[in-house]
Amino acid sequence: MFEGVLSPVFDPLLSLPMLWVVVIMALIITFLITLIYKFTTNQNLMKELKNEMKELQKEMKELKSNPQKMMEVQKKAMQTNMKYMSHSMRSMLFTFIPIILIFGWMNSHLAYEPILPGQEFTTSVLFYDNVKGGVKLTIPEGISASGKLDKTIEDTAIKWVLKGNEGEYLLEYNINGKGYTKELLITKEQSYAKPIKIVKDKTVRQISIDNNKMKVLNLFGWKLGWLGSYIILSIIFSMVLRKLFKVY
Repeated sequence: MFEGVLSPVFDPLLSLPMLWVVVIMALIITFLITLIYKFTTNQNLMKELKNEMKELQKEMKELKSNPQKMMEVQKKAMQTNMKYMSHSMRSMLFTFIPIILIFGWMNSHLAYEPILPGQEFTTSVLFYDNVKGGVKLTIPEGISASGKLDKTIEDTAIKWVLKGNEGEYLLEYNINGKGYTKELLITKEQSYAKPIKIVKDKTVRQISIDNNKMKVLNLFGWKLGWLGSYIILSIIFSMVLRKLFKVY
């Protein structure tokens, strides 16, 4: 239901490079959070509490030679900080559900690379320990396999190498006479079927289509996905926007 609401708004962004998608989403979300925070909190009170905390922190530094007095000031600082946090939490009531829904859209579209037409990929089944028997993978028209489709369970995981034409498919796995299915999407667009299907029926732990994880940001060799990139960008945007809008 929520996918149908969010997709028309955000799907056009998927034509951009993934870094720009995350930058735009981080800016939009941070702007909304900052704006809501500003108008759902008493900014005069928040400013007073913040200034009070700064003064108490300064006082604590000056009382390093007097531990007992410093502890008293520290206790007061903690009380002031708790009061500041309790007032800050009010804005979360207005932002929590919308942000969770937007994060859900981002995780559904930005976490993995799509499987392209003609690209080789793997599908795997993860078993519980000591499961034995045979597995047969049935592939629909438009999908081809490299190697045998019938395999014997000799370890806790079995993989098949596949490739196919653009389209939506349903892979069928017959394991010791019991049937399982997994959706597959092959597309040139930034989209994919949910890669992992959790089963947990005492035979199969999970069935997966092994999409490559999307790496959005490369910081001197440290490659980050959408969530890590979003966190870094949102911290930067939050600092700038709070200063710009004079938010305390």
